[in-house]
Amino acid sequence: MAYTLKIRENGAQQEVFDPVRQKWVVMTPEEHVRQVFILYLLNVKQLPLSHLSVEHAVTVNGMTQRYDLVVFGDDLKPWMMVECKAPHVKLTQKVADQAARYNAVLRAPLVCVTNGVERMVFRVDFETGKVRRLEG
Repeated sequence: MAYTLKIRENGAQQEVFDPVRQKWVVMTPEEHVRQVFILYLLNVKQLPLSHLSVEHAVTVNGMTQRYDLVVFGDDLKPWMMVECKAPHVKLTQKVADQAARYNAVLRAPLVCVTNGVERMVFRVDFETGKVRRLEG
């Protein structure tokens, strides 16, 4: 699906407006994937902007990391954690493991890893420790 991103030139850099952070950010391939996913959530899934969080710090194994995107449910608990990669990055077990490390802290029942071309979605049951890959 195509979405209209707000893009501008700033000197030699191209920037995209992030509606979640309410600011212009440098348009990298990964940022493009993230922004298209955000527009999908807002425009197609009709999620409220207030339910999205972008690039916030989490402490993983004693190190500060930044997740790409978290979608919160109506109860304000993480519902889905999204890890975005550039289109040329293959979605491997290593990428899924990175998302799982972030989600061990966030504890969202859904984890999505996408490069804008393909995606992997997992359902996590924290009570049993089981992870199941979903279609789509």
